[in-house]
Amino acid sequence: MTDTDMTAPASGAATKSHAPGKIRVLVAKLGLDGHDRGAKVVARILRDAGMEVVYTGLYKSPIEVVRAAVQEDVDVIGVSLLSGSHVPLFRELGRCLREEKAEHIFVVAGGVIPEQDYPALLDCGVDAIVPQEARADLIVTTIIDLVSARGQI
Repeated sequence: MTDTDMTAPASGAATKSHAPGKIRVLVAKLGLDGHDRGAKVVARILRDAGMEVVYTGLYKSPIEVVRAAVQEDVDVIGVSLLSGSHVPLFRELGRCLREEKAEHIFVVAGGVIPEQDYPALLDCGVDAIVPQEARADLIVTTIIDLVSARGQI
């Protein structure tokens, strides 16, 4: 399976006019974490739930992810991390979102994240944390609940 098999076509520029009621999600892998099977599974789950999904691929920096999210006009950035460096990476992602004036984009964290690190991630600007063992319906409803609470769908 290739990355393009599971993503909405990239427009090359911010659309600001994506389909009403369609949630747009950017699925990202930050840093040196080279394990992307879970991210690809999540991208497919979200696409199958009717969301428009863009997958960034591996080894992205926080600023690359934020700029891609702004360019693609997404509602949510979903980050899957298995590397153990989640706190500094999410701290940097939050800083980049503020610098790029993109704090309106929700951030969902997933992967191998110990519960004792949840408060630090929430302080960094993470809006929701989905545990590694989460079922597909929890992933989907977490994103729908975030976006609908803001009245965007």
